[in-house]
Order: sequence, then structure tokens, then C-alpha cells
Amino acid sequence: MSEDLPEVARLARDLIRFDTTNFGEGRANGEREAAEYVGAYLGALGLVPEYYEPIPRRTNLMARVVGQDPGKPALVLHGHLDVVPAVKSDWSVDPFAGEIRDGMLWGRGAVDMKNMDAMILASVSELLRAGERPARDIIVVFFADEENGGVEGSQLVVSNRPEWFAGATEAISEVGGFSIAVGERRAYLLQVGEKALVWLRLRARGSAGHGSRYHPDNAVTRLAEAVAALGRTAWPVELMGTTRQTIDGLAALSGADPADPDSVADRTGPASGFLRSTLRTTTNPTGLTAGYKHNVIPDAAVAAIDVRTLPGKEEAIVAEIQRIVGDDIELDVIHRDIGLETPFSGALVAAMLAALERHDPGIPVLPYLMGGGTDNKALAALGITGYGFAPLRLPTEFDFTGMFHGVDERVPIDALVFGQRVLTDLLRTY
Repeated sequence: MSEDLPEVARLARDLIRFDTTNFGEGRANGEREAAEYVGAYLGALGLVPEYYEPIPRRTNLMARVVGQDPGKPALVLHGHLDVVPAVKSDWSVDPFAGEIRDGMLWGRGAVDMKNMDAMILASVSELLRAGERPARDIIVVFFADEENGGVEGSQLVVSNRPEWFAGATEAISEVGGFSIAVGERRAYLLQVGEKALVWLRLRARGSAGHGSRYHPDNAVTRLAEAVAALGRTAWPVELMGTTRQTIDGLAALSGADPADPDSVADRTGPASGFLRSTLRTTTNPTGLTAGYKHNVIPDAAVAAIDVRTLPGKEEAIVAEIQRIVGDDIELDVIHRDIGLETPFSGALVAAMLAALERHDPGIPVLPYLMGGGTDNKALAALGITGYGFAPLRLPTEFDFTGMFHGVDERVPIDALVFGQRVLTDLLRTY
């Protein structure tokens, strides 16, 4: 029953029940109803939500919690309300039902990132209902379109509503603060950077013709060869400051040889694939489009490639991709965004570490560079330094990182409760 659920789990469940699917490239169900739900919740706490909908149904909102000391820089807590598509027939449950099963909340967005959205709301609520105020202003923001790189969300908000972030210097969002298994031990990963993003379109051209012909000038064949060559490319490990700290820390915990970063990552069980992707460039084919009839050879074929490079490597990697696929393949950059890397130090990092220590004493926290991206990229244009800190204490065998964009996405309810407590603690003490 819903009345038996902790508030943070109820909030996450309710948000999952809004189908905010984002198909990309401007096709989306929209975030409006979810944003209105969030706005009503914040309004009931006495806050004044502001909405910004630059494109119909692509709704962003903000509310500011006034802190005790207006002289302190404001802190942004932000999440996104959209989710990637889910094919219902592939799932064990309805992906938009918000089902509770086996002590977990199931549904699209349970991990990415309606869990953190709920933690933000519940933490702010706990403070305000107790008659407390944070030490500094807290700017609570929920964006549209993050799953499409923020083109119709955070990027437009930053450009057209910069006043929302007045006085802010730091931000907290998703994909950090969660626990992983390192051999027989537990550790937390705090996200202090993100790889750069480059979405490419490869296009091969040929001549059209009947499907029965001898036809060596086949665009589909040409594209398939290029995609296979790129997809099989093994990009080398390139350690940066953050990833060196990650590997050294994991090696010290596991006893692995830090000279072999992949073997170190392999000591982290279900998180190993996630961590290995942070150590190198990745170039994954994600879509193919060609033809319109079985017996017609098309004159063009197109592939989508999701490229994630280490910060500052974008130009060199794109040039190398062109070399790999060949000069006869057209290469277009559809969308790109910056990489980020922030020192694992400073007052906010210390406060996050201290909050985790109070709720899970003696467990090490390591910095890491995320292989994906968040709306922190957009906020960087305003000089705001972003971190990933959605704290979750997870079961050792639970493949949390595999839930991102995966089938049967789910999160333990007790992990949500833990995360909300840690986040509330942070807001009280920083």
C-alpha cells in the first residue's frame, strides 16, 4: 500500500508513472505533467516554482530555498524528468507502473533518474517541514530533454533563464555517491568529471537498383563494413588525473596491480564494464537506417554512432574515426558537448565525504570520471562546478550501473531511504 511506503519511494513511484519518454531528435512525450506534479509538491512546501517551456510540453522548473546566510554561494540541486524509451514486451513489469516487488521499485527512471529527483524533493521537504533552513540558498531545478543532450532542456534554460542560477557556484546531480563492491569490500564512487560527447552520423552512398542485380556499388554493404570496422576498434586506455586516482584507489582496496587498469576494474564485479568505459574512448554504433523495400537497393545508408571521448580529445578522435571508416564515408557531427574534470577536493567534496561517513562509517570514497554525461555540462557555461552525488548504499550483487537504460530498471527502496538521509544531512551541514 502507498501509505506504507517511505515518502522518497512514493515520490519516485509517482514520477515513474508519468511516461516522459524521450525518443531523441525532438521526439518526446514531454515532461509537462511530471513538472506540474513536482511544482505542486514544492508549492505545498511554501516555495514558488517557476516554469520555463520554450518548446511545447518540454517543461523545466525551478524553485529557490532561501538559506540562512545570503553571503554564501548558492548550491544547485538538479535532476531531469525525461527517460529513455522502454519496450514493454521486454520487461517483467509494466515500465511505467511504478511497481513495488522484492523490496525494490521497478520502472523506467527508477535509476535514471527519478530516484534522485525524489531524493531531492524529500530532502528539501524534510528541512522545510521541520522549520529549518539550509546554510545557503538551494536552487532546485528539474530539466527537460537530458536524454537528448539537453538540447531542448538545460541548454535553453542556461541561455534564456540564467537568472535562475544567480549566486550559484556549485551543483549536485546524478550518477555518483553510489556504492560498488571491490572484491569483498564496499566503496563509494563520487563523480567529479564526465567524458565529452560526440554523436555522429555516418552516411554511405551508392547507386540504387533492383535487388536481383549484380551490384558492387551497394551503400548498405559499404556502410556495414565501416560500422563493423569502427565497432571492433579497441581504443587504448588513457588515464587522466581522476581515473588514475580511481585505479590507484581500487587497486589498494582489491590488491590488484594498478599497472593493469582493466584488471583493476574487473575486481568491481557488476560495475566493471561501467568503470572500464571511463578509462578510454568508446565508439558504439546505436542505429542503422537504409532502404524502403526488400527488392530495392537503396542509394544511401546511415548509421548513428555514440562517441564518448576523454575531455579534450574530441577533435583527434573524430579525425581517427574518419580514418577508420574511410574517406568514402560521410561523417556529420549531430551533437557534441564538453567533457568535465574537477579536482577531488574543496569544501563541497569534504562535506559530501563527511555525510557519507556519518551514515556508513569507515567506507572509502573514490573519485571517478563518468563515461556518460549530465546537465552539469550545460551549467558549466555559467561557471558552475558540477558533481554527481545521488548517494545509494546498494547490495553487493546488485548490477546498479547495468540498470541505466536497461531492461527491468529498479532500485532498492532501502537505498532510496539511505540516499535521502545522506542528502538531507548534506543540506543541513554545507
